[in-house]
Amino acid sequence: MGNAISVQDLHFSYPPQNGGAPYPVFDGLDVNIEEGSFVAVLGHNGSGKSTLAKHCNAILLPEGGSVQVFGMDTADEAQLLEIRRTVGMVFQNPDNQMVANVVEEDVAFAPENLGVPSEEIRKRVDDALKTVGMYDYRSHAPHLLSGGQKQRIAIAGVIAMQPRCIVLDEPTAMLDPHGREDVIRTIETLNRENGITVVLITHHMTEAIRADRVIVMQEGRILTDGTPKEVFTQVELLRSAGLEVPATTQIIYELNKAGLSLPLDALSTEECAHVLYETLKT
Repeated sequence: MGNAISVQDLHFSYPPQNGGAPYPVFDGLDVNIEEGSFVAVLGHNGSGKSTLAKHCNAILLPEGGSVQVFGMDTADEAQLLEIRRTVGMVFQNPDNQMVANVVEEDVAFAPENLGVPSEEIRKRVDDALKTVGMYDYRSHAPHLLSGGQKQRIAIAGVIAMQPRCIVLDEPTAMLDPHGREDVIRTIETLNRENGITVVLITHHMTEAIRADRVIVMQEGRILTDGTPKEVFTQVELLRSAGLEVPATTQIIYELNKAGLSLPLDALSTEECAHVLYETLKT
């Protein structure tokens, strides 16, 4: 497959505030996101991860270089509507994306604004709500739902646009563990079963280990990039950037410092438990 998103020599700065100087974020960033992949992007506040997310569907535009979305240049104003149909965005606070008093009307909002015929909207809304497991709540008031349910409704609203890629900017930051798991499971379904390219901006390591690829950003550049196993075994590098590793990796890392020789790439709870069991058994 080709690239869903191709970022080449990206330069971008935020405008000055209170008479100060512009705040530079990117100074020649290069990164490609393969179509059909599930990519997690990690980094501290100010690392550029959310700014990158907003470049993916032309909320922000490059000052230099280019961002291509399925071959469309985000700087081409004539392609702006198609780019935003193709790449859907989900943000931290689902309340900011709720526009209607009934769940199914909220999910229908985007396709209605895209001029989709009524019969097709009905089908898209039903299909989207079934995909995120919220069909039984279609007549509910969104404000009465839990945080995780609201976020799934926000995702359904994006799905109803039938995008080829979804970019989620810390969608679980305001949720409890149960709500986070609901949202991540939904994201995995969209990627694995529907073939939608997923870019997940997150600070939760347990979410990142479920991606195909992890990109770690620091000060507007790529610090490291690879599979979760490749990235999270670089404990000292991540710590140098002020980032933690998954709890499983941390346990094995400390045991190795105490003299054991265990594989650091046992990321999941099950893998870690198996490694510890085999070690204790001997």
